[in-house]
Amino acid sequence: MSKKKHGKSAASPARFAVAEGRIEGHPDGHGFLIPDDGSLQIALAAAEMRQVLRGDRATVRIVGTDARGRPAGEIVEVLERANRRIVGRLHKEHGVMFLVPEDRRIPVDILIPPDQTARGRPGEVASVELVAQPSKHAQPIGRVIEVLGSYADPGMEIEIALRKFDLPHEFSKKALALARAMPEEVRAEDWQDRAGAVRRRDLRRLPFVTIDGETAKDFDDAVQAEREGKGFRLRVAIADVSHYVRHGDALDADARERGTSVYFPRRVIPMLPEKLSNGLCSLNPQVDRLAIVCDMAITPAGKVARYEFYPAVFRSHARLTYTAVWDMLSKGKANENLKTLHEVYRALAQERSRRGAIDFESVETKMEFDARGKILRIVPEPRNEAHRLIEECMLAANVCAGNFLAARGHPVLYRVHDVPAPEKVKALRDFLAELGLTLPGGDKPKPKDYAQLLEKIRRRPDFALLQTILLRSLKQAVYTPENVGHFGLAFDAYVHFTSPIRRYPDLLVHRAIKAALANQRYAGIDWEEAGRHCSETERRADDASRDVESWLKCFYMQDHVGGVYEGSITGVTAFGLFVMLDNFYVDGLVHISELGRDYYRFEPNRHLLLGERTGKRYRLADRIKVKLVRVDLETRKIDLVPVDAS
Repeated sequence: MSKKKHGKSAASPARFAVAEGRIEGHPDGHGFLIPDDGSLQIALAAAEMRQVLRGDRATVRIVGTDARGRPAGEIVEVLERANRRIVGRLHKEHGVMFLVPEDRRIPVDILIPPDQTARGRPGEVASVELVAQPSKHAQPIGRVIEVLGSYADPGMEIEIALRKFDLPHEFSKKALALARAMPEEVRAEDWQDRAGAVRRRDLRRLPFVTIDGETAKDFDDAVQAEREGKGFRLRVAIADVSHYVRHGDALDADARERGTSVYFPRRVIPMLPEKLSNGLCSLNPQVDRLAIVCDMAITPAGKVARYEFYPAVFRSHARLTYTAVWDMLSKGKANENLKTLHEVYRALAQERSRRGAIDFESVETKMEFDARGKILRIVPEPRNEAHRLIEECMLAANVCAGNFLAARGHPVLYRVHDVPAPEKVKALRDFLAELGLTLPGGDKPKPKDYAQLLEKIRRRPDFALLQTILLRSLKQAVYTPENVGHFGLAFDAYVHFTSPIRRYPDLLVHRAIKAALANQRYAGIDWEEAGRHCSETERRADDASRDVESWLKCFYMQDHVGGVYEGSITGVTAFGLFVMLDNFYVDGLVHISELGRDYYRFEPNRHLLLGERTGKRYRLADRIKVKLVRVDLETRKIDLVPVDAS
């Protein structure tokens, strides 16, 4: 229905316009419609949200604006239901059993019919299947289909996340049968690449090695380097997963549905069955493995002078870790291959700097557990030059893969990081101007402009604040067949090629490269739809991992209630401050009501709360001392109060 058909209101030109889209919920009970056409979100009051659940598709009529000036709507029709199963905790009041969803963006309880109450006890975690969807006048009704156990059982947070985020975690019978039928090792017939009449090159004598973290079990990539004239020859061998996982088979269907492996603390939900992910496709040491090799000539200045892709059989000569490699390199005990790889890295890093890639500093953390699965501590995980060595080798191979396919006009999923939105750039410039800083580059800054500013501010005491604001001005990277380049890395054509065991887009890139090598086209793919799906599964995996980490951190911090800690402000909102506690790497909330007897004005462009009477300012990255007063496991909330709110 068009705006014209409804007529126009003098108060609001869009009044009575109708939009289709997806419902998103808020833990407070209200929600939004995310329109399909990318227009502004439409606010939905709690009363409207009673008839839908997050993820549903609906038609909404705009009827005015809400208190914050956003379009407000009412639901006209529910087009499609997204939720069939919901996970949560069982409760019983006045003889009535109901389930409180674990996903707080579903703010309505699910009623359990009397004949279902025998399954599960109050307090237990369960999954229900909806037998009646919500309506204006009735709550949803569900039957218990699975009782997971007690909320405090070890690993329960992961079981909940799998169901809460609808993560596929059981392989189909057909996929498992295909995996079981796979050989245990590379056979003679595997030397002939299936994609064409190309015989694999024998690289088994070259001293390839894998370099990964201590706990890694699936090895996608191996590297080898040697000097060639004044420059280098770098070979990156990537597991040839596409030889075993064929387009359209059961393994491919399961891998596509998952989109990516999901990494939780102490558990991985792999994209492929273990026989492939940890066995036949994993580049384990001292066994023959199939690979697609990116063979590059690197100049002393770190430029890729030429490259070639080809299928090969090779052997990893050692399974090395980042810690061990850096220990050997820093103590001068590395062999010739590692020394040359380190020289290649230095050349590539110089080229990265000249190119103007944006290099943000971040602290990665890991959780250390005891034998019962309880967190002992959360510690920073330092990055050394062995991490960066592998990172630069993989970037080089990914760029070559992108250029290879772009030059041949072959469709593929690019890893795209678009230029920042003009309004974000303006807000960033306004903020920097207050500090006497400028972002070069005019209306359309380039990656090099960001990189130059980062280098200029790196030693400032407010570097953490400035880096955070620079980072937030950038867009999120996505998969798409439209090549608009990678802004952050400053590449014109970039794809993900190096992790086909754990990322579906990489598997598609491998198939496209093989097709191009055989002068064919990889057909039967809707690249637009594949890009959307892979971007969504990536976000789903990230959301699930973050949710589990938040639960574990809350569980850990229960033992520290009452403690006084110092921290840094990591977020400023209209309702308060998020603070990361030193040495714990955990965020908590200082609600605005805890900031003393003053009216605090939120200034989003300046990232601060300003007390109108006292002039007291709380700004992003400021230091603050707080007391931990409450931890709520169910809502993943940690409440803090300032120790000195004066």
